[in-house]
Amino acid sequence: MIKIDSLSKRYTNTIALDNVGFTIPQGSVFGFLGPNGAGKTTLIRIIAGIILPDSGQVSMNGQALNKLSVKRIGYLPEERGLYKKMAVGEQAVYLAVLKGLSAKEAEKKLKLWFKKLNISDWWDKKVETLSKGMQQKIQFIISAIHQPDILILDEPFTGLDPINREVLGNEILELNKLGMTIILSTHDMNSVEQFCNHVVLIDKGNVLLSGKVNDIKQAKKSFVYEFYFKENEELLVNQCNQAEAKIISTDKNDTEICLKAQFKNEQEAETVLANVLGKIGLTSFREILPSMHDIFVESVTEGNYEL
Repeated sequence: MIKIDSLSKRYTNTIALDNVGFTIPQGSVFGFLGPNGAGKTTLIRIIAGIILPDSGQVSMNGQALNKLSVKRIGYLPEERGLYKKMAVGEQAVYLAVLKGLSAKEAEKKLKLWFKKLNISDWWDKKVETLSKGMQQKIQFIISAIHQPDILILDEPFTGLDPINREVLGNEILELNKLGMTIILSTHDMNSVEQFCNHVVLIDKGNVLLSGKVNDIKQAKKSFVYEFYFKENEELLVNQCNQAEAKIISTDKNDTEICLKAQFKNEQEAETVLANVLGKIGLTSFREILPSMHDIFVESVTEGNYEL
């Protein structure tokens, strides 16, 4: 749906984006990752039509970004932008009308959303009386009220307690199931693991890696496996041979043992598995892929620009 093609943007002596390019598939939950100052906010603002790039282009469905396509984008910024002295409902209706809804339609849809997120009692209260988490929920509603094709969420869980985080997370997943493309910018790698099926990692204005989350994990794996078994510990350790292997845990009754081993390749792990089947009381065997947290730290720290 969205193609980022050779985008560059400079602020005085700072290069925010340097020939950035990747594709955001239609219907995906796409994570924007990167350390502070990486260029994510600049990229988001270009996609949302707030600022223009120095060079390059953003296209939607094969056409260059224009005023009409920008209207099909919803944007929840990291910074809260509500007018503190206005009543919540009045302000929400006003902002929904700016997105193309009639006042009557906006009020009807907003009240359904307020009821759904259990904030109906706050309709007539002033924004300044709301908690940070409550303001975040209202801004989320406003960003999605016009049912955009693309919803950009910049740190959407800021200020939310675990219960409200789960509520908002469920709404994000529901919108995605209905066909909405979600762009999620976050530093929380747990959110990436939970929601995103595609990501791009940016640092210093450059793309370090991009693609499907599982493909990236497969490309970054180091052939680490866990064996869960009940007996003959020495046999398994000996079979692991030169692999880095160690017992990491047993259950409370000491009836199941877990051994973690790192091999040179998949074939070595499969050979060990074949040699111990039926001999150690094996209950399960699995490969441990790197977490997005580990991939983030490794890629940014080492400056690894290749997937």
